[in-house]
Amino acid sequence: MADDDVERERTTIVETGGGGGGGVLAVVLLIIVVLVLLFLFRGQLGLGKSTTVNVPDKIDVNVNQH
Repeated sequence: MADDDVERERTTIVETGGGGGGGVLAVVLLIIVVLVLLFLFRGQLGLGKSTTVNVPDKIDVNVNQH
């Protein structure tokens, strides 16, 4: 015997996966680590240009009094 005419209540469960923030956090941390490493090793990589400042040993100052 078939119960085709009987009305049944149906529940659909949708799993959204949740916890997607973990992947975003991992990417942000990876970018921060790469930037810190680039900053620390910029000299070896040739990214930092060293500037040489020549400071004279003596400065002559002439004050003219009238």
